Amino acid sequence: MKYRSSLQIKDSSDKITFMRYPNRKKNKGLRRLFLAFINSFSGFGFALKEESSFRQELFLSLILIPVALFSPSNLLEKLLMVSSVIILLIVELINSCIEATIDRISLSHHNLSKRAKDLGSAAVFLSLILVIVVYITILLQYL
Repeated sequence: MKYRSSLQIKDSSDKITFMRYPNRKKNKGLRRLFLAFINSFSGFGFALKEESSFRQELFLSLILIPVALFSPSNLLEKLLMVSSVIILLIVELINSCIEATIDRISLSHHNLSKRAKDLGSAAVFLSLILVIVVYITILLQYL
């Protein structure tokens, strides 16, 4: 079993200690795949419970994906419309990860924290623009 050293800060005091722990990637094969599946659904559950922006975009996707599937567009256009919505959801999840990490580090105001959060927000905004442009461009052909 491989061991790595890690710098850990104990919550009960301000002491910094070096601790050794075993390699955490001991799960392999189907067990690892199953645990990754469980962790993914845990992430979805957290996003639904805690992230209002993700819930709003998921609700939007419940409208836009059927619009894409039942539109008179061809298969490639339908795929493009659905993919743009899925990209929006992915970027929103990544933005939520960035925000949670920044908040984990510190809740105090810092210019780099603001920059990281604003950049994540800008990525979500661009993804939303992508969805709008794709849907308008494709659906206007059939009106």
